[in-house]
Amino acid sequence: MVIRCAKIVLVGMLAAFAALAAFNNFTDYNSNFYFVQHVLRMDTTFPGNAAMNRAINAPWLWHGAYWVIIAGEALTAVLLAGGALLLWRARQGRAQQFNRAKACSVAGLTMGLVVWFFGFMVIGGEWFLMWQSQEWNGQNAAFKFYAAILGVLVFLNQPDADKD
Repeated sequence: MVIRCAKIVLVGMLAAFAALAAFNNFTDYNSNFYFVQHVLRMDTTFPGNAAMNRAINAPWLWHGAYWVIIAGEALTAVLLAGGALLLWRARQGRAQQFNRAKACSVAGLTMGLVVWFFGFMVIGGEWFLMWQSQEWNGQNAAFKFYAAILGVLVFLNQPDADKD
């Protein structure tokens, strides 16, 4: 039972994290909007880099990209909260029932990886060369987020046995 409760708590904590990330980005829109704007403009990457043709200079695309991030964070939060609830409801059940209840949590954790790994590391970090920026580089923060998500995903997917 302790292992099942630990899985529920970890999923719940990540749901709270994703919900707060979405809430903060929504209620304090400009703070992180400027981050997205600078990353997409590539205006703080190494001077003269050959990939500047990737830069986006259309404000509507900056806002669109930011709303995709916020929506991804919110969807992550909803799926993880729903997943934690389903796990909570199945905690006393047989192993097969508890293992089936993991699906929503797995979807939420995967969505979190889409946001923080694919969005920030692959798209932001490599496509828009965020790693070159001294001022607008969010890769370290994103790594902390997706490492936690990945750790919970691995732990959650360890099979649960029937209670004795």
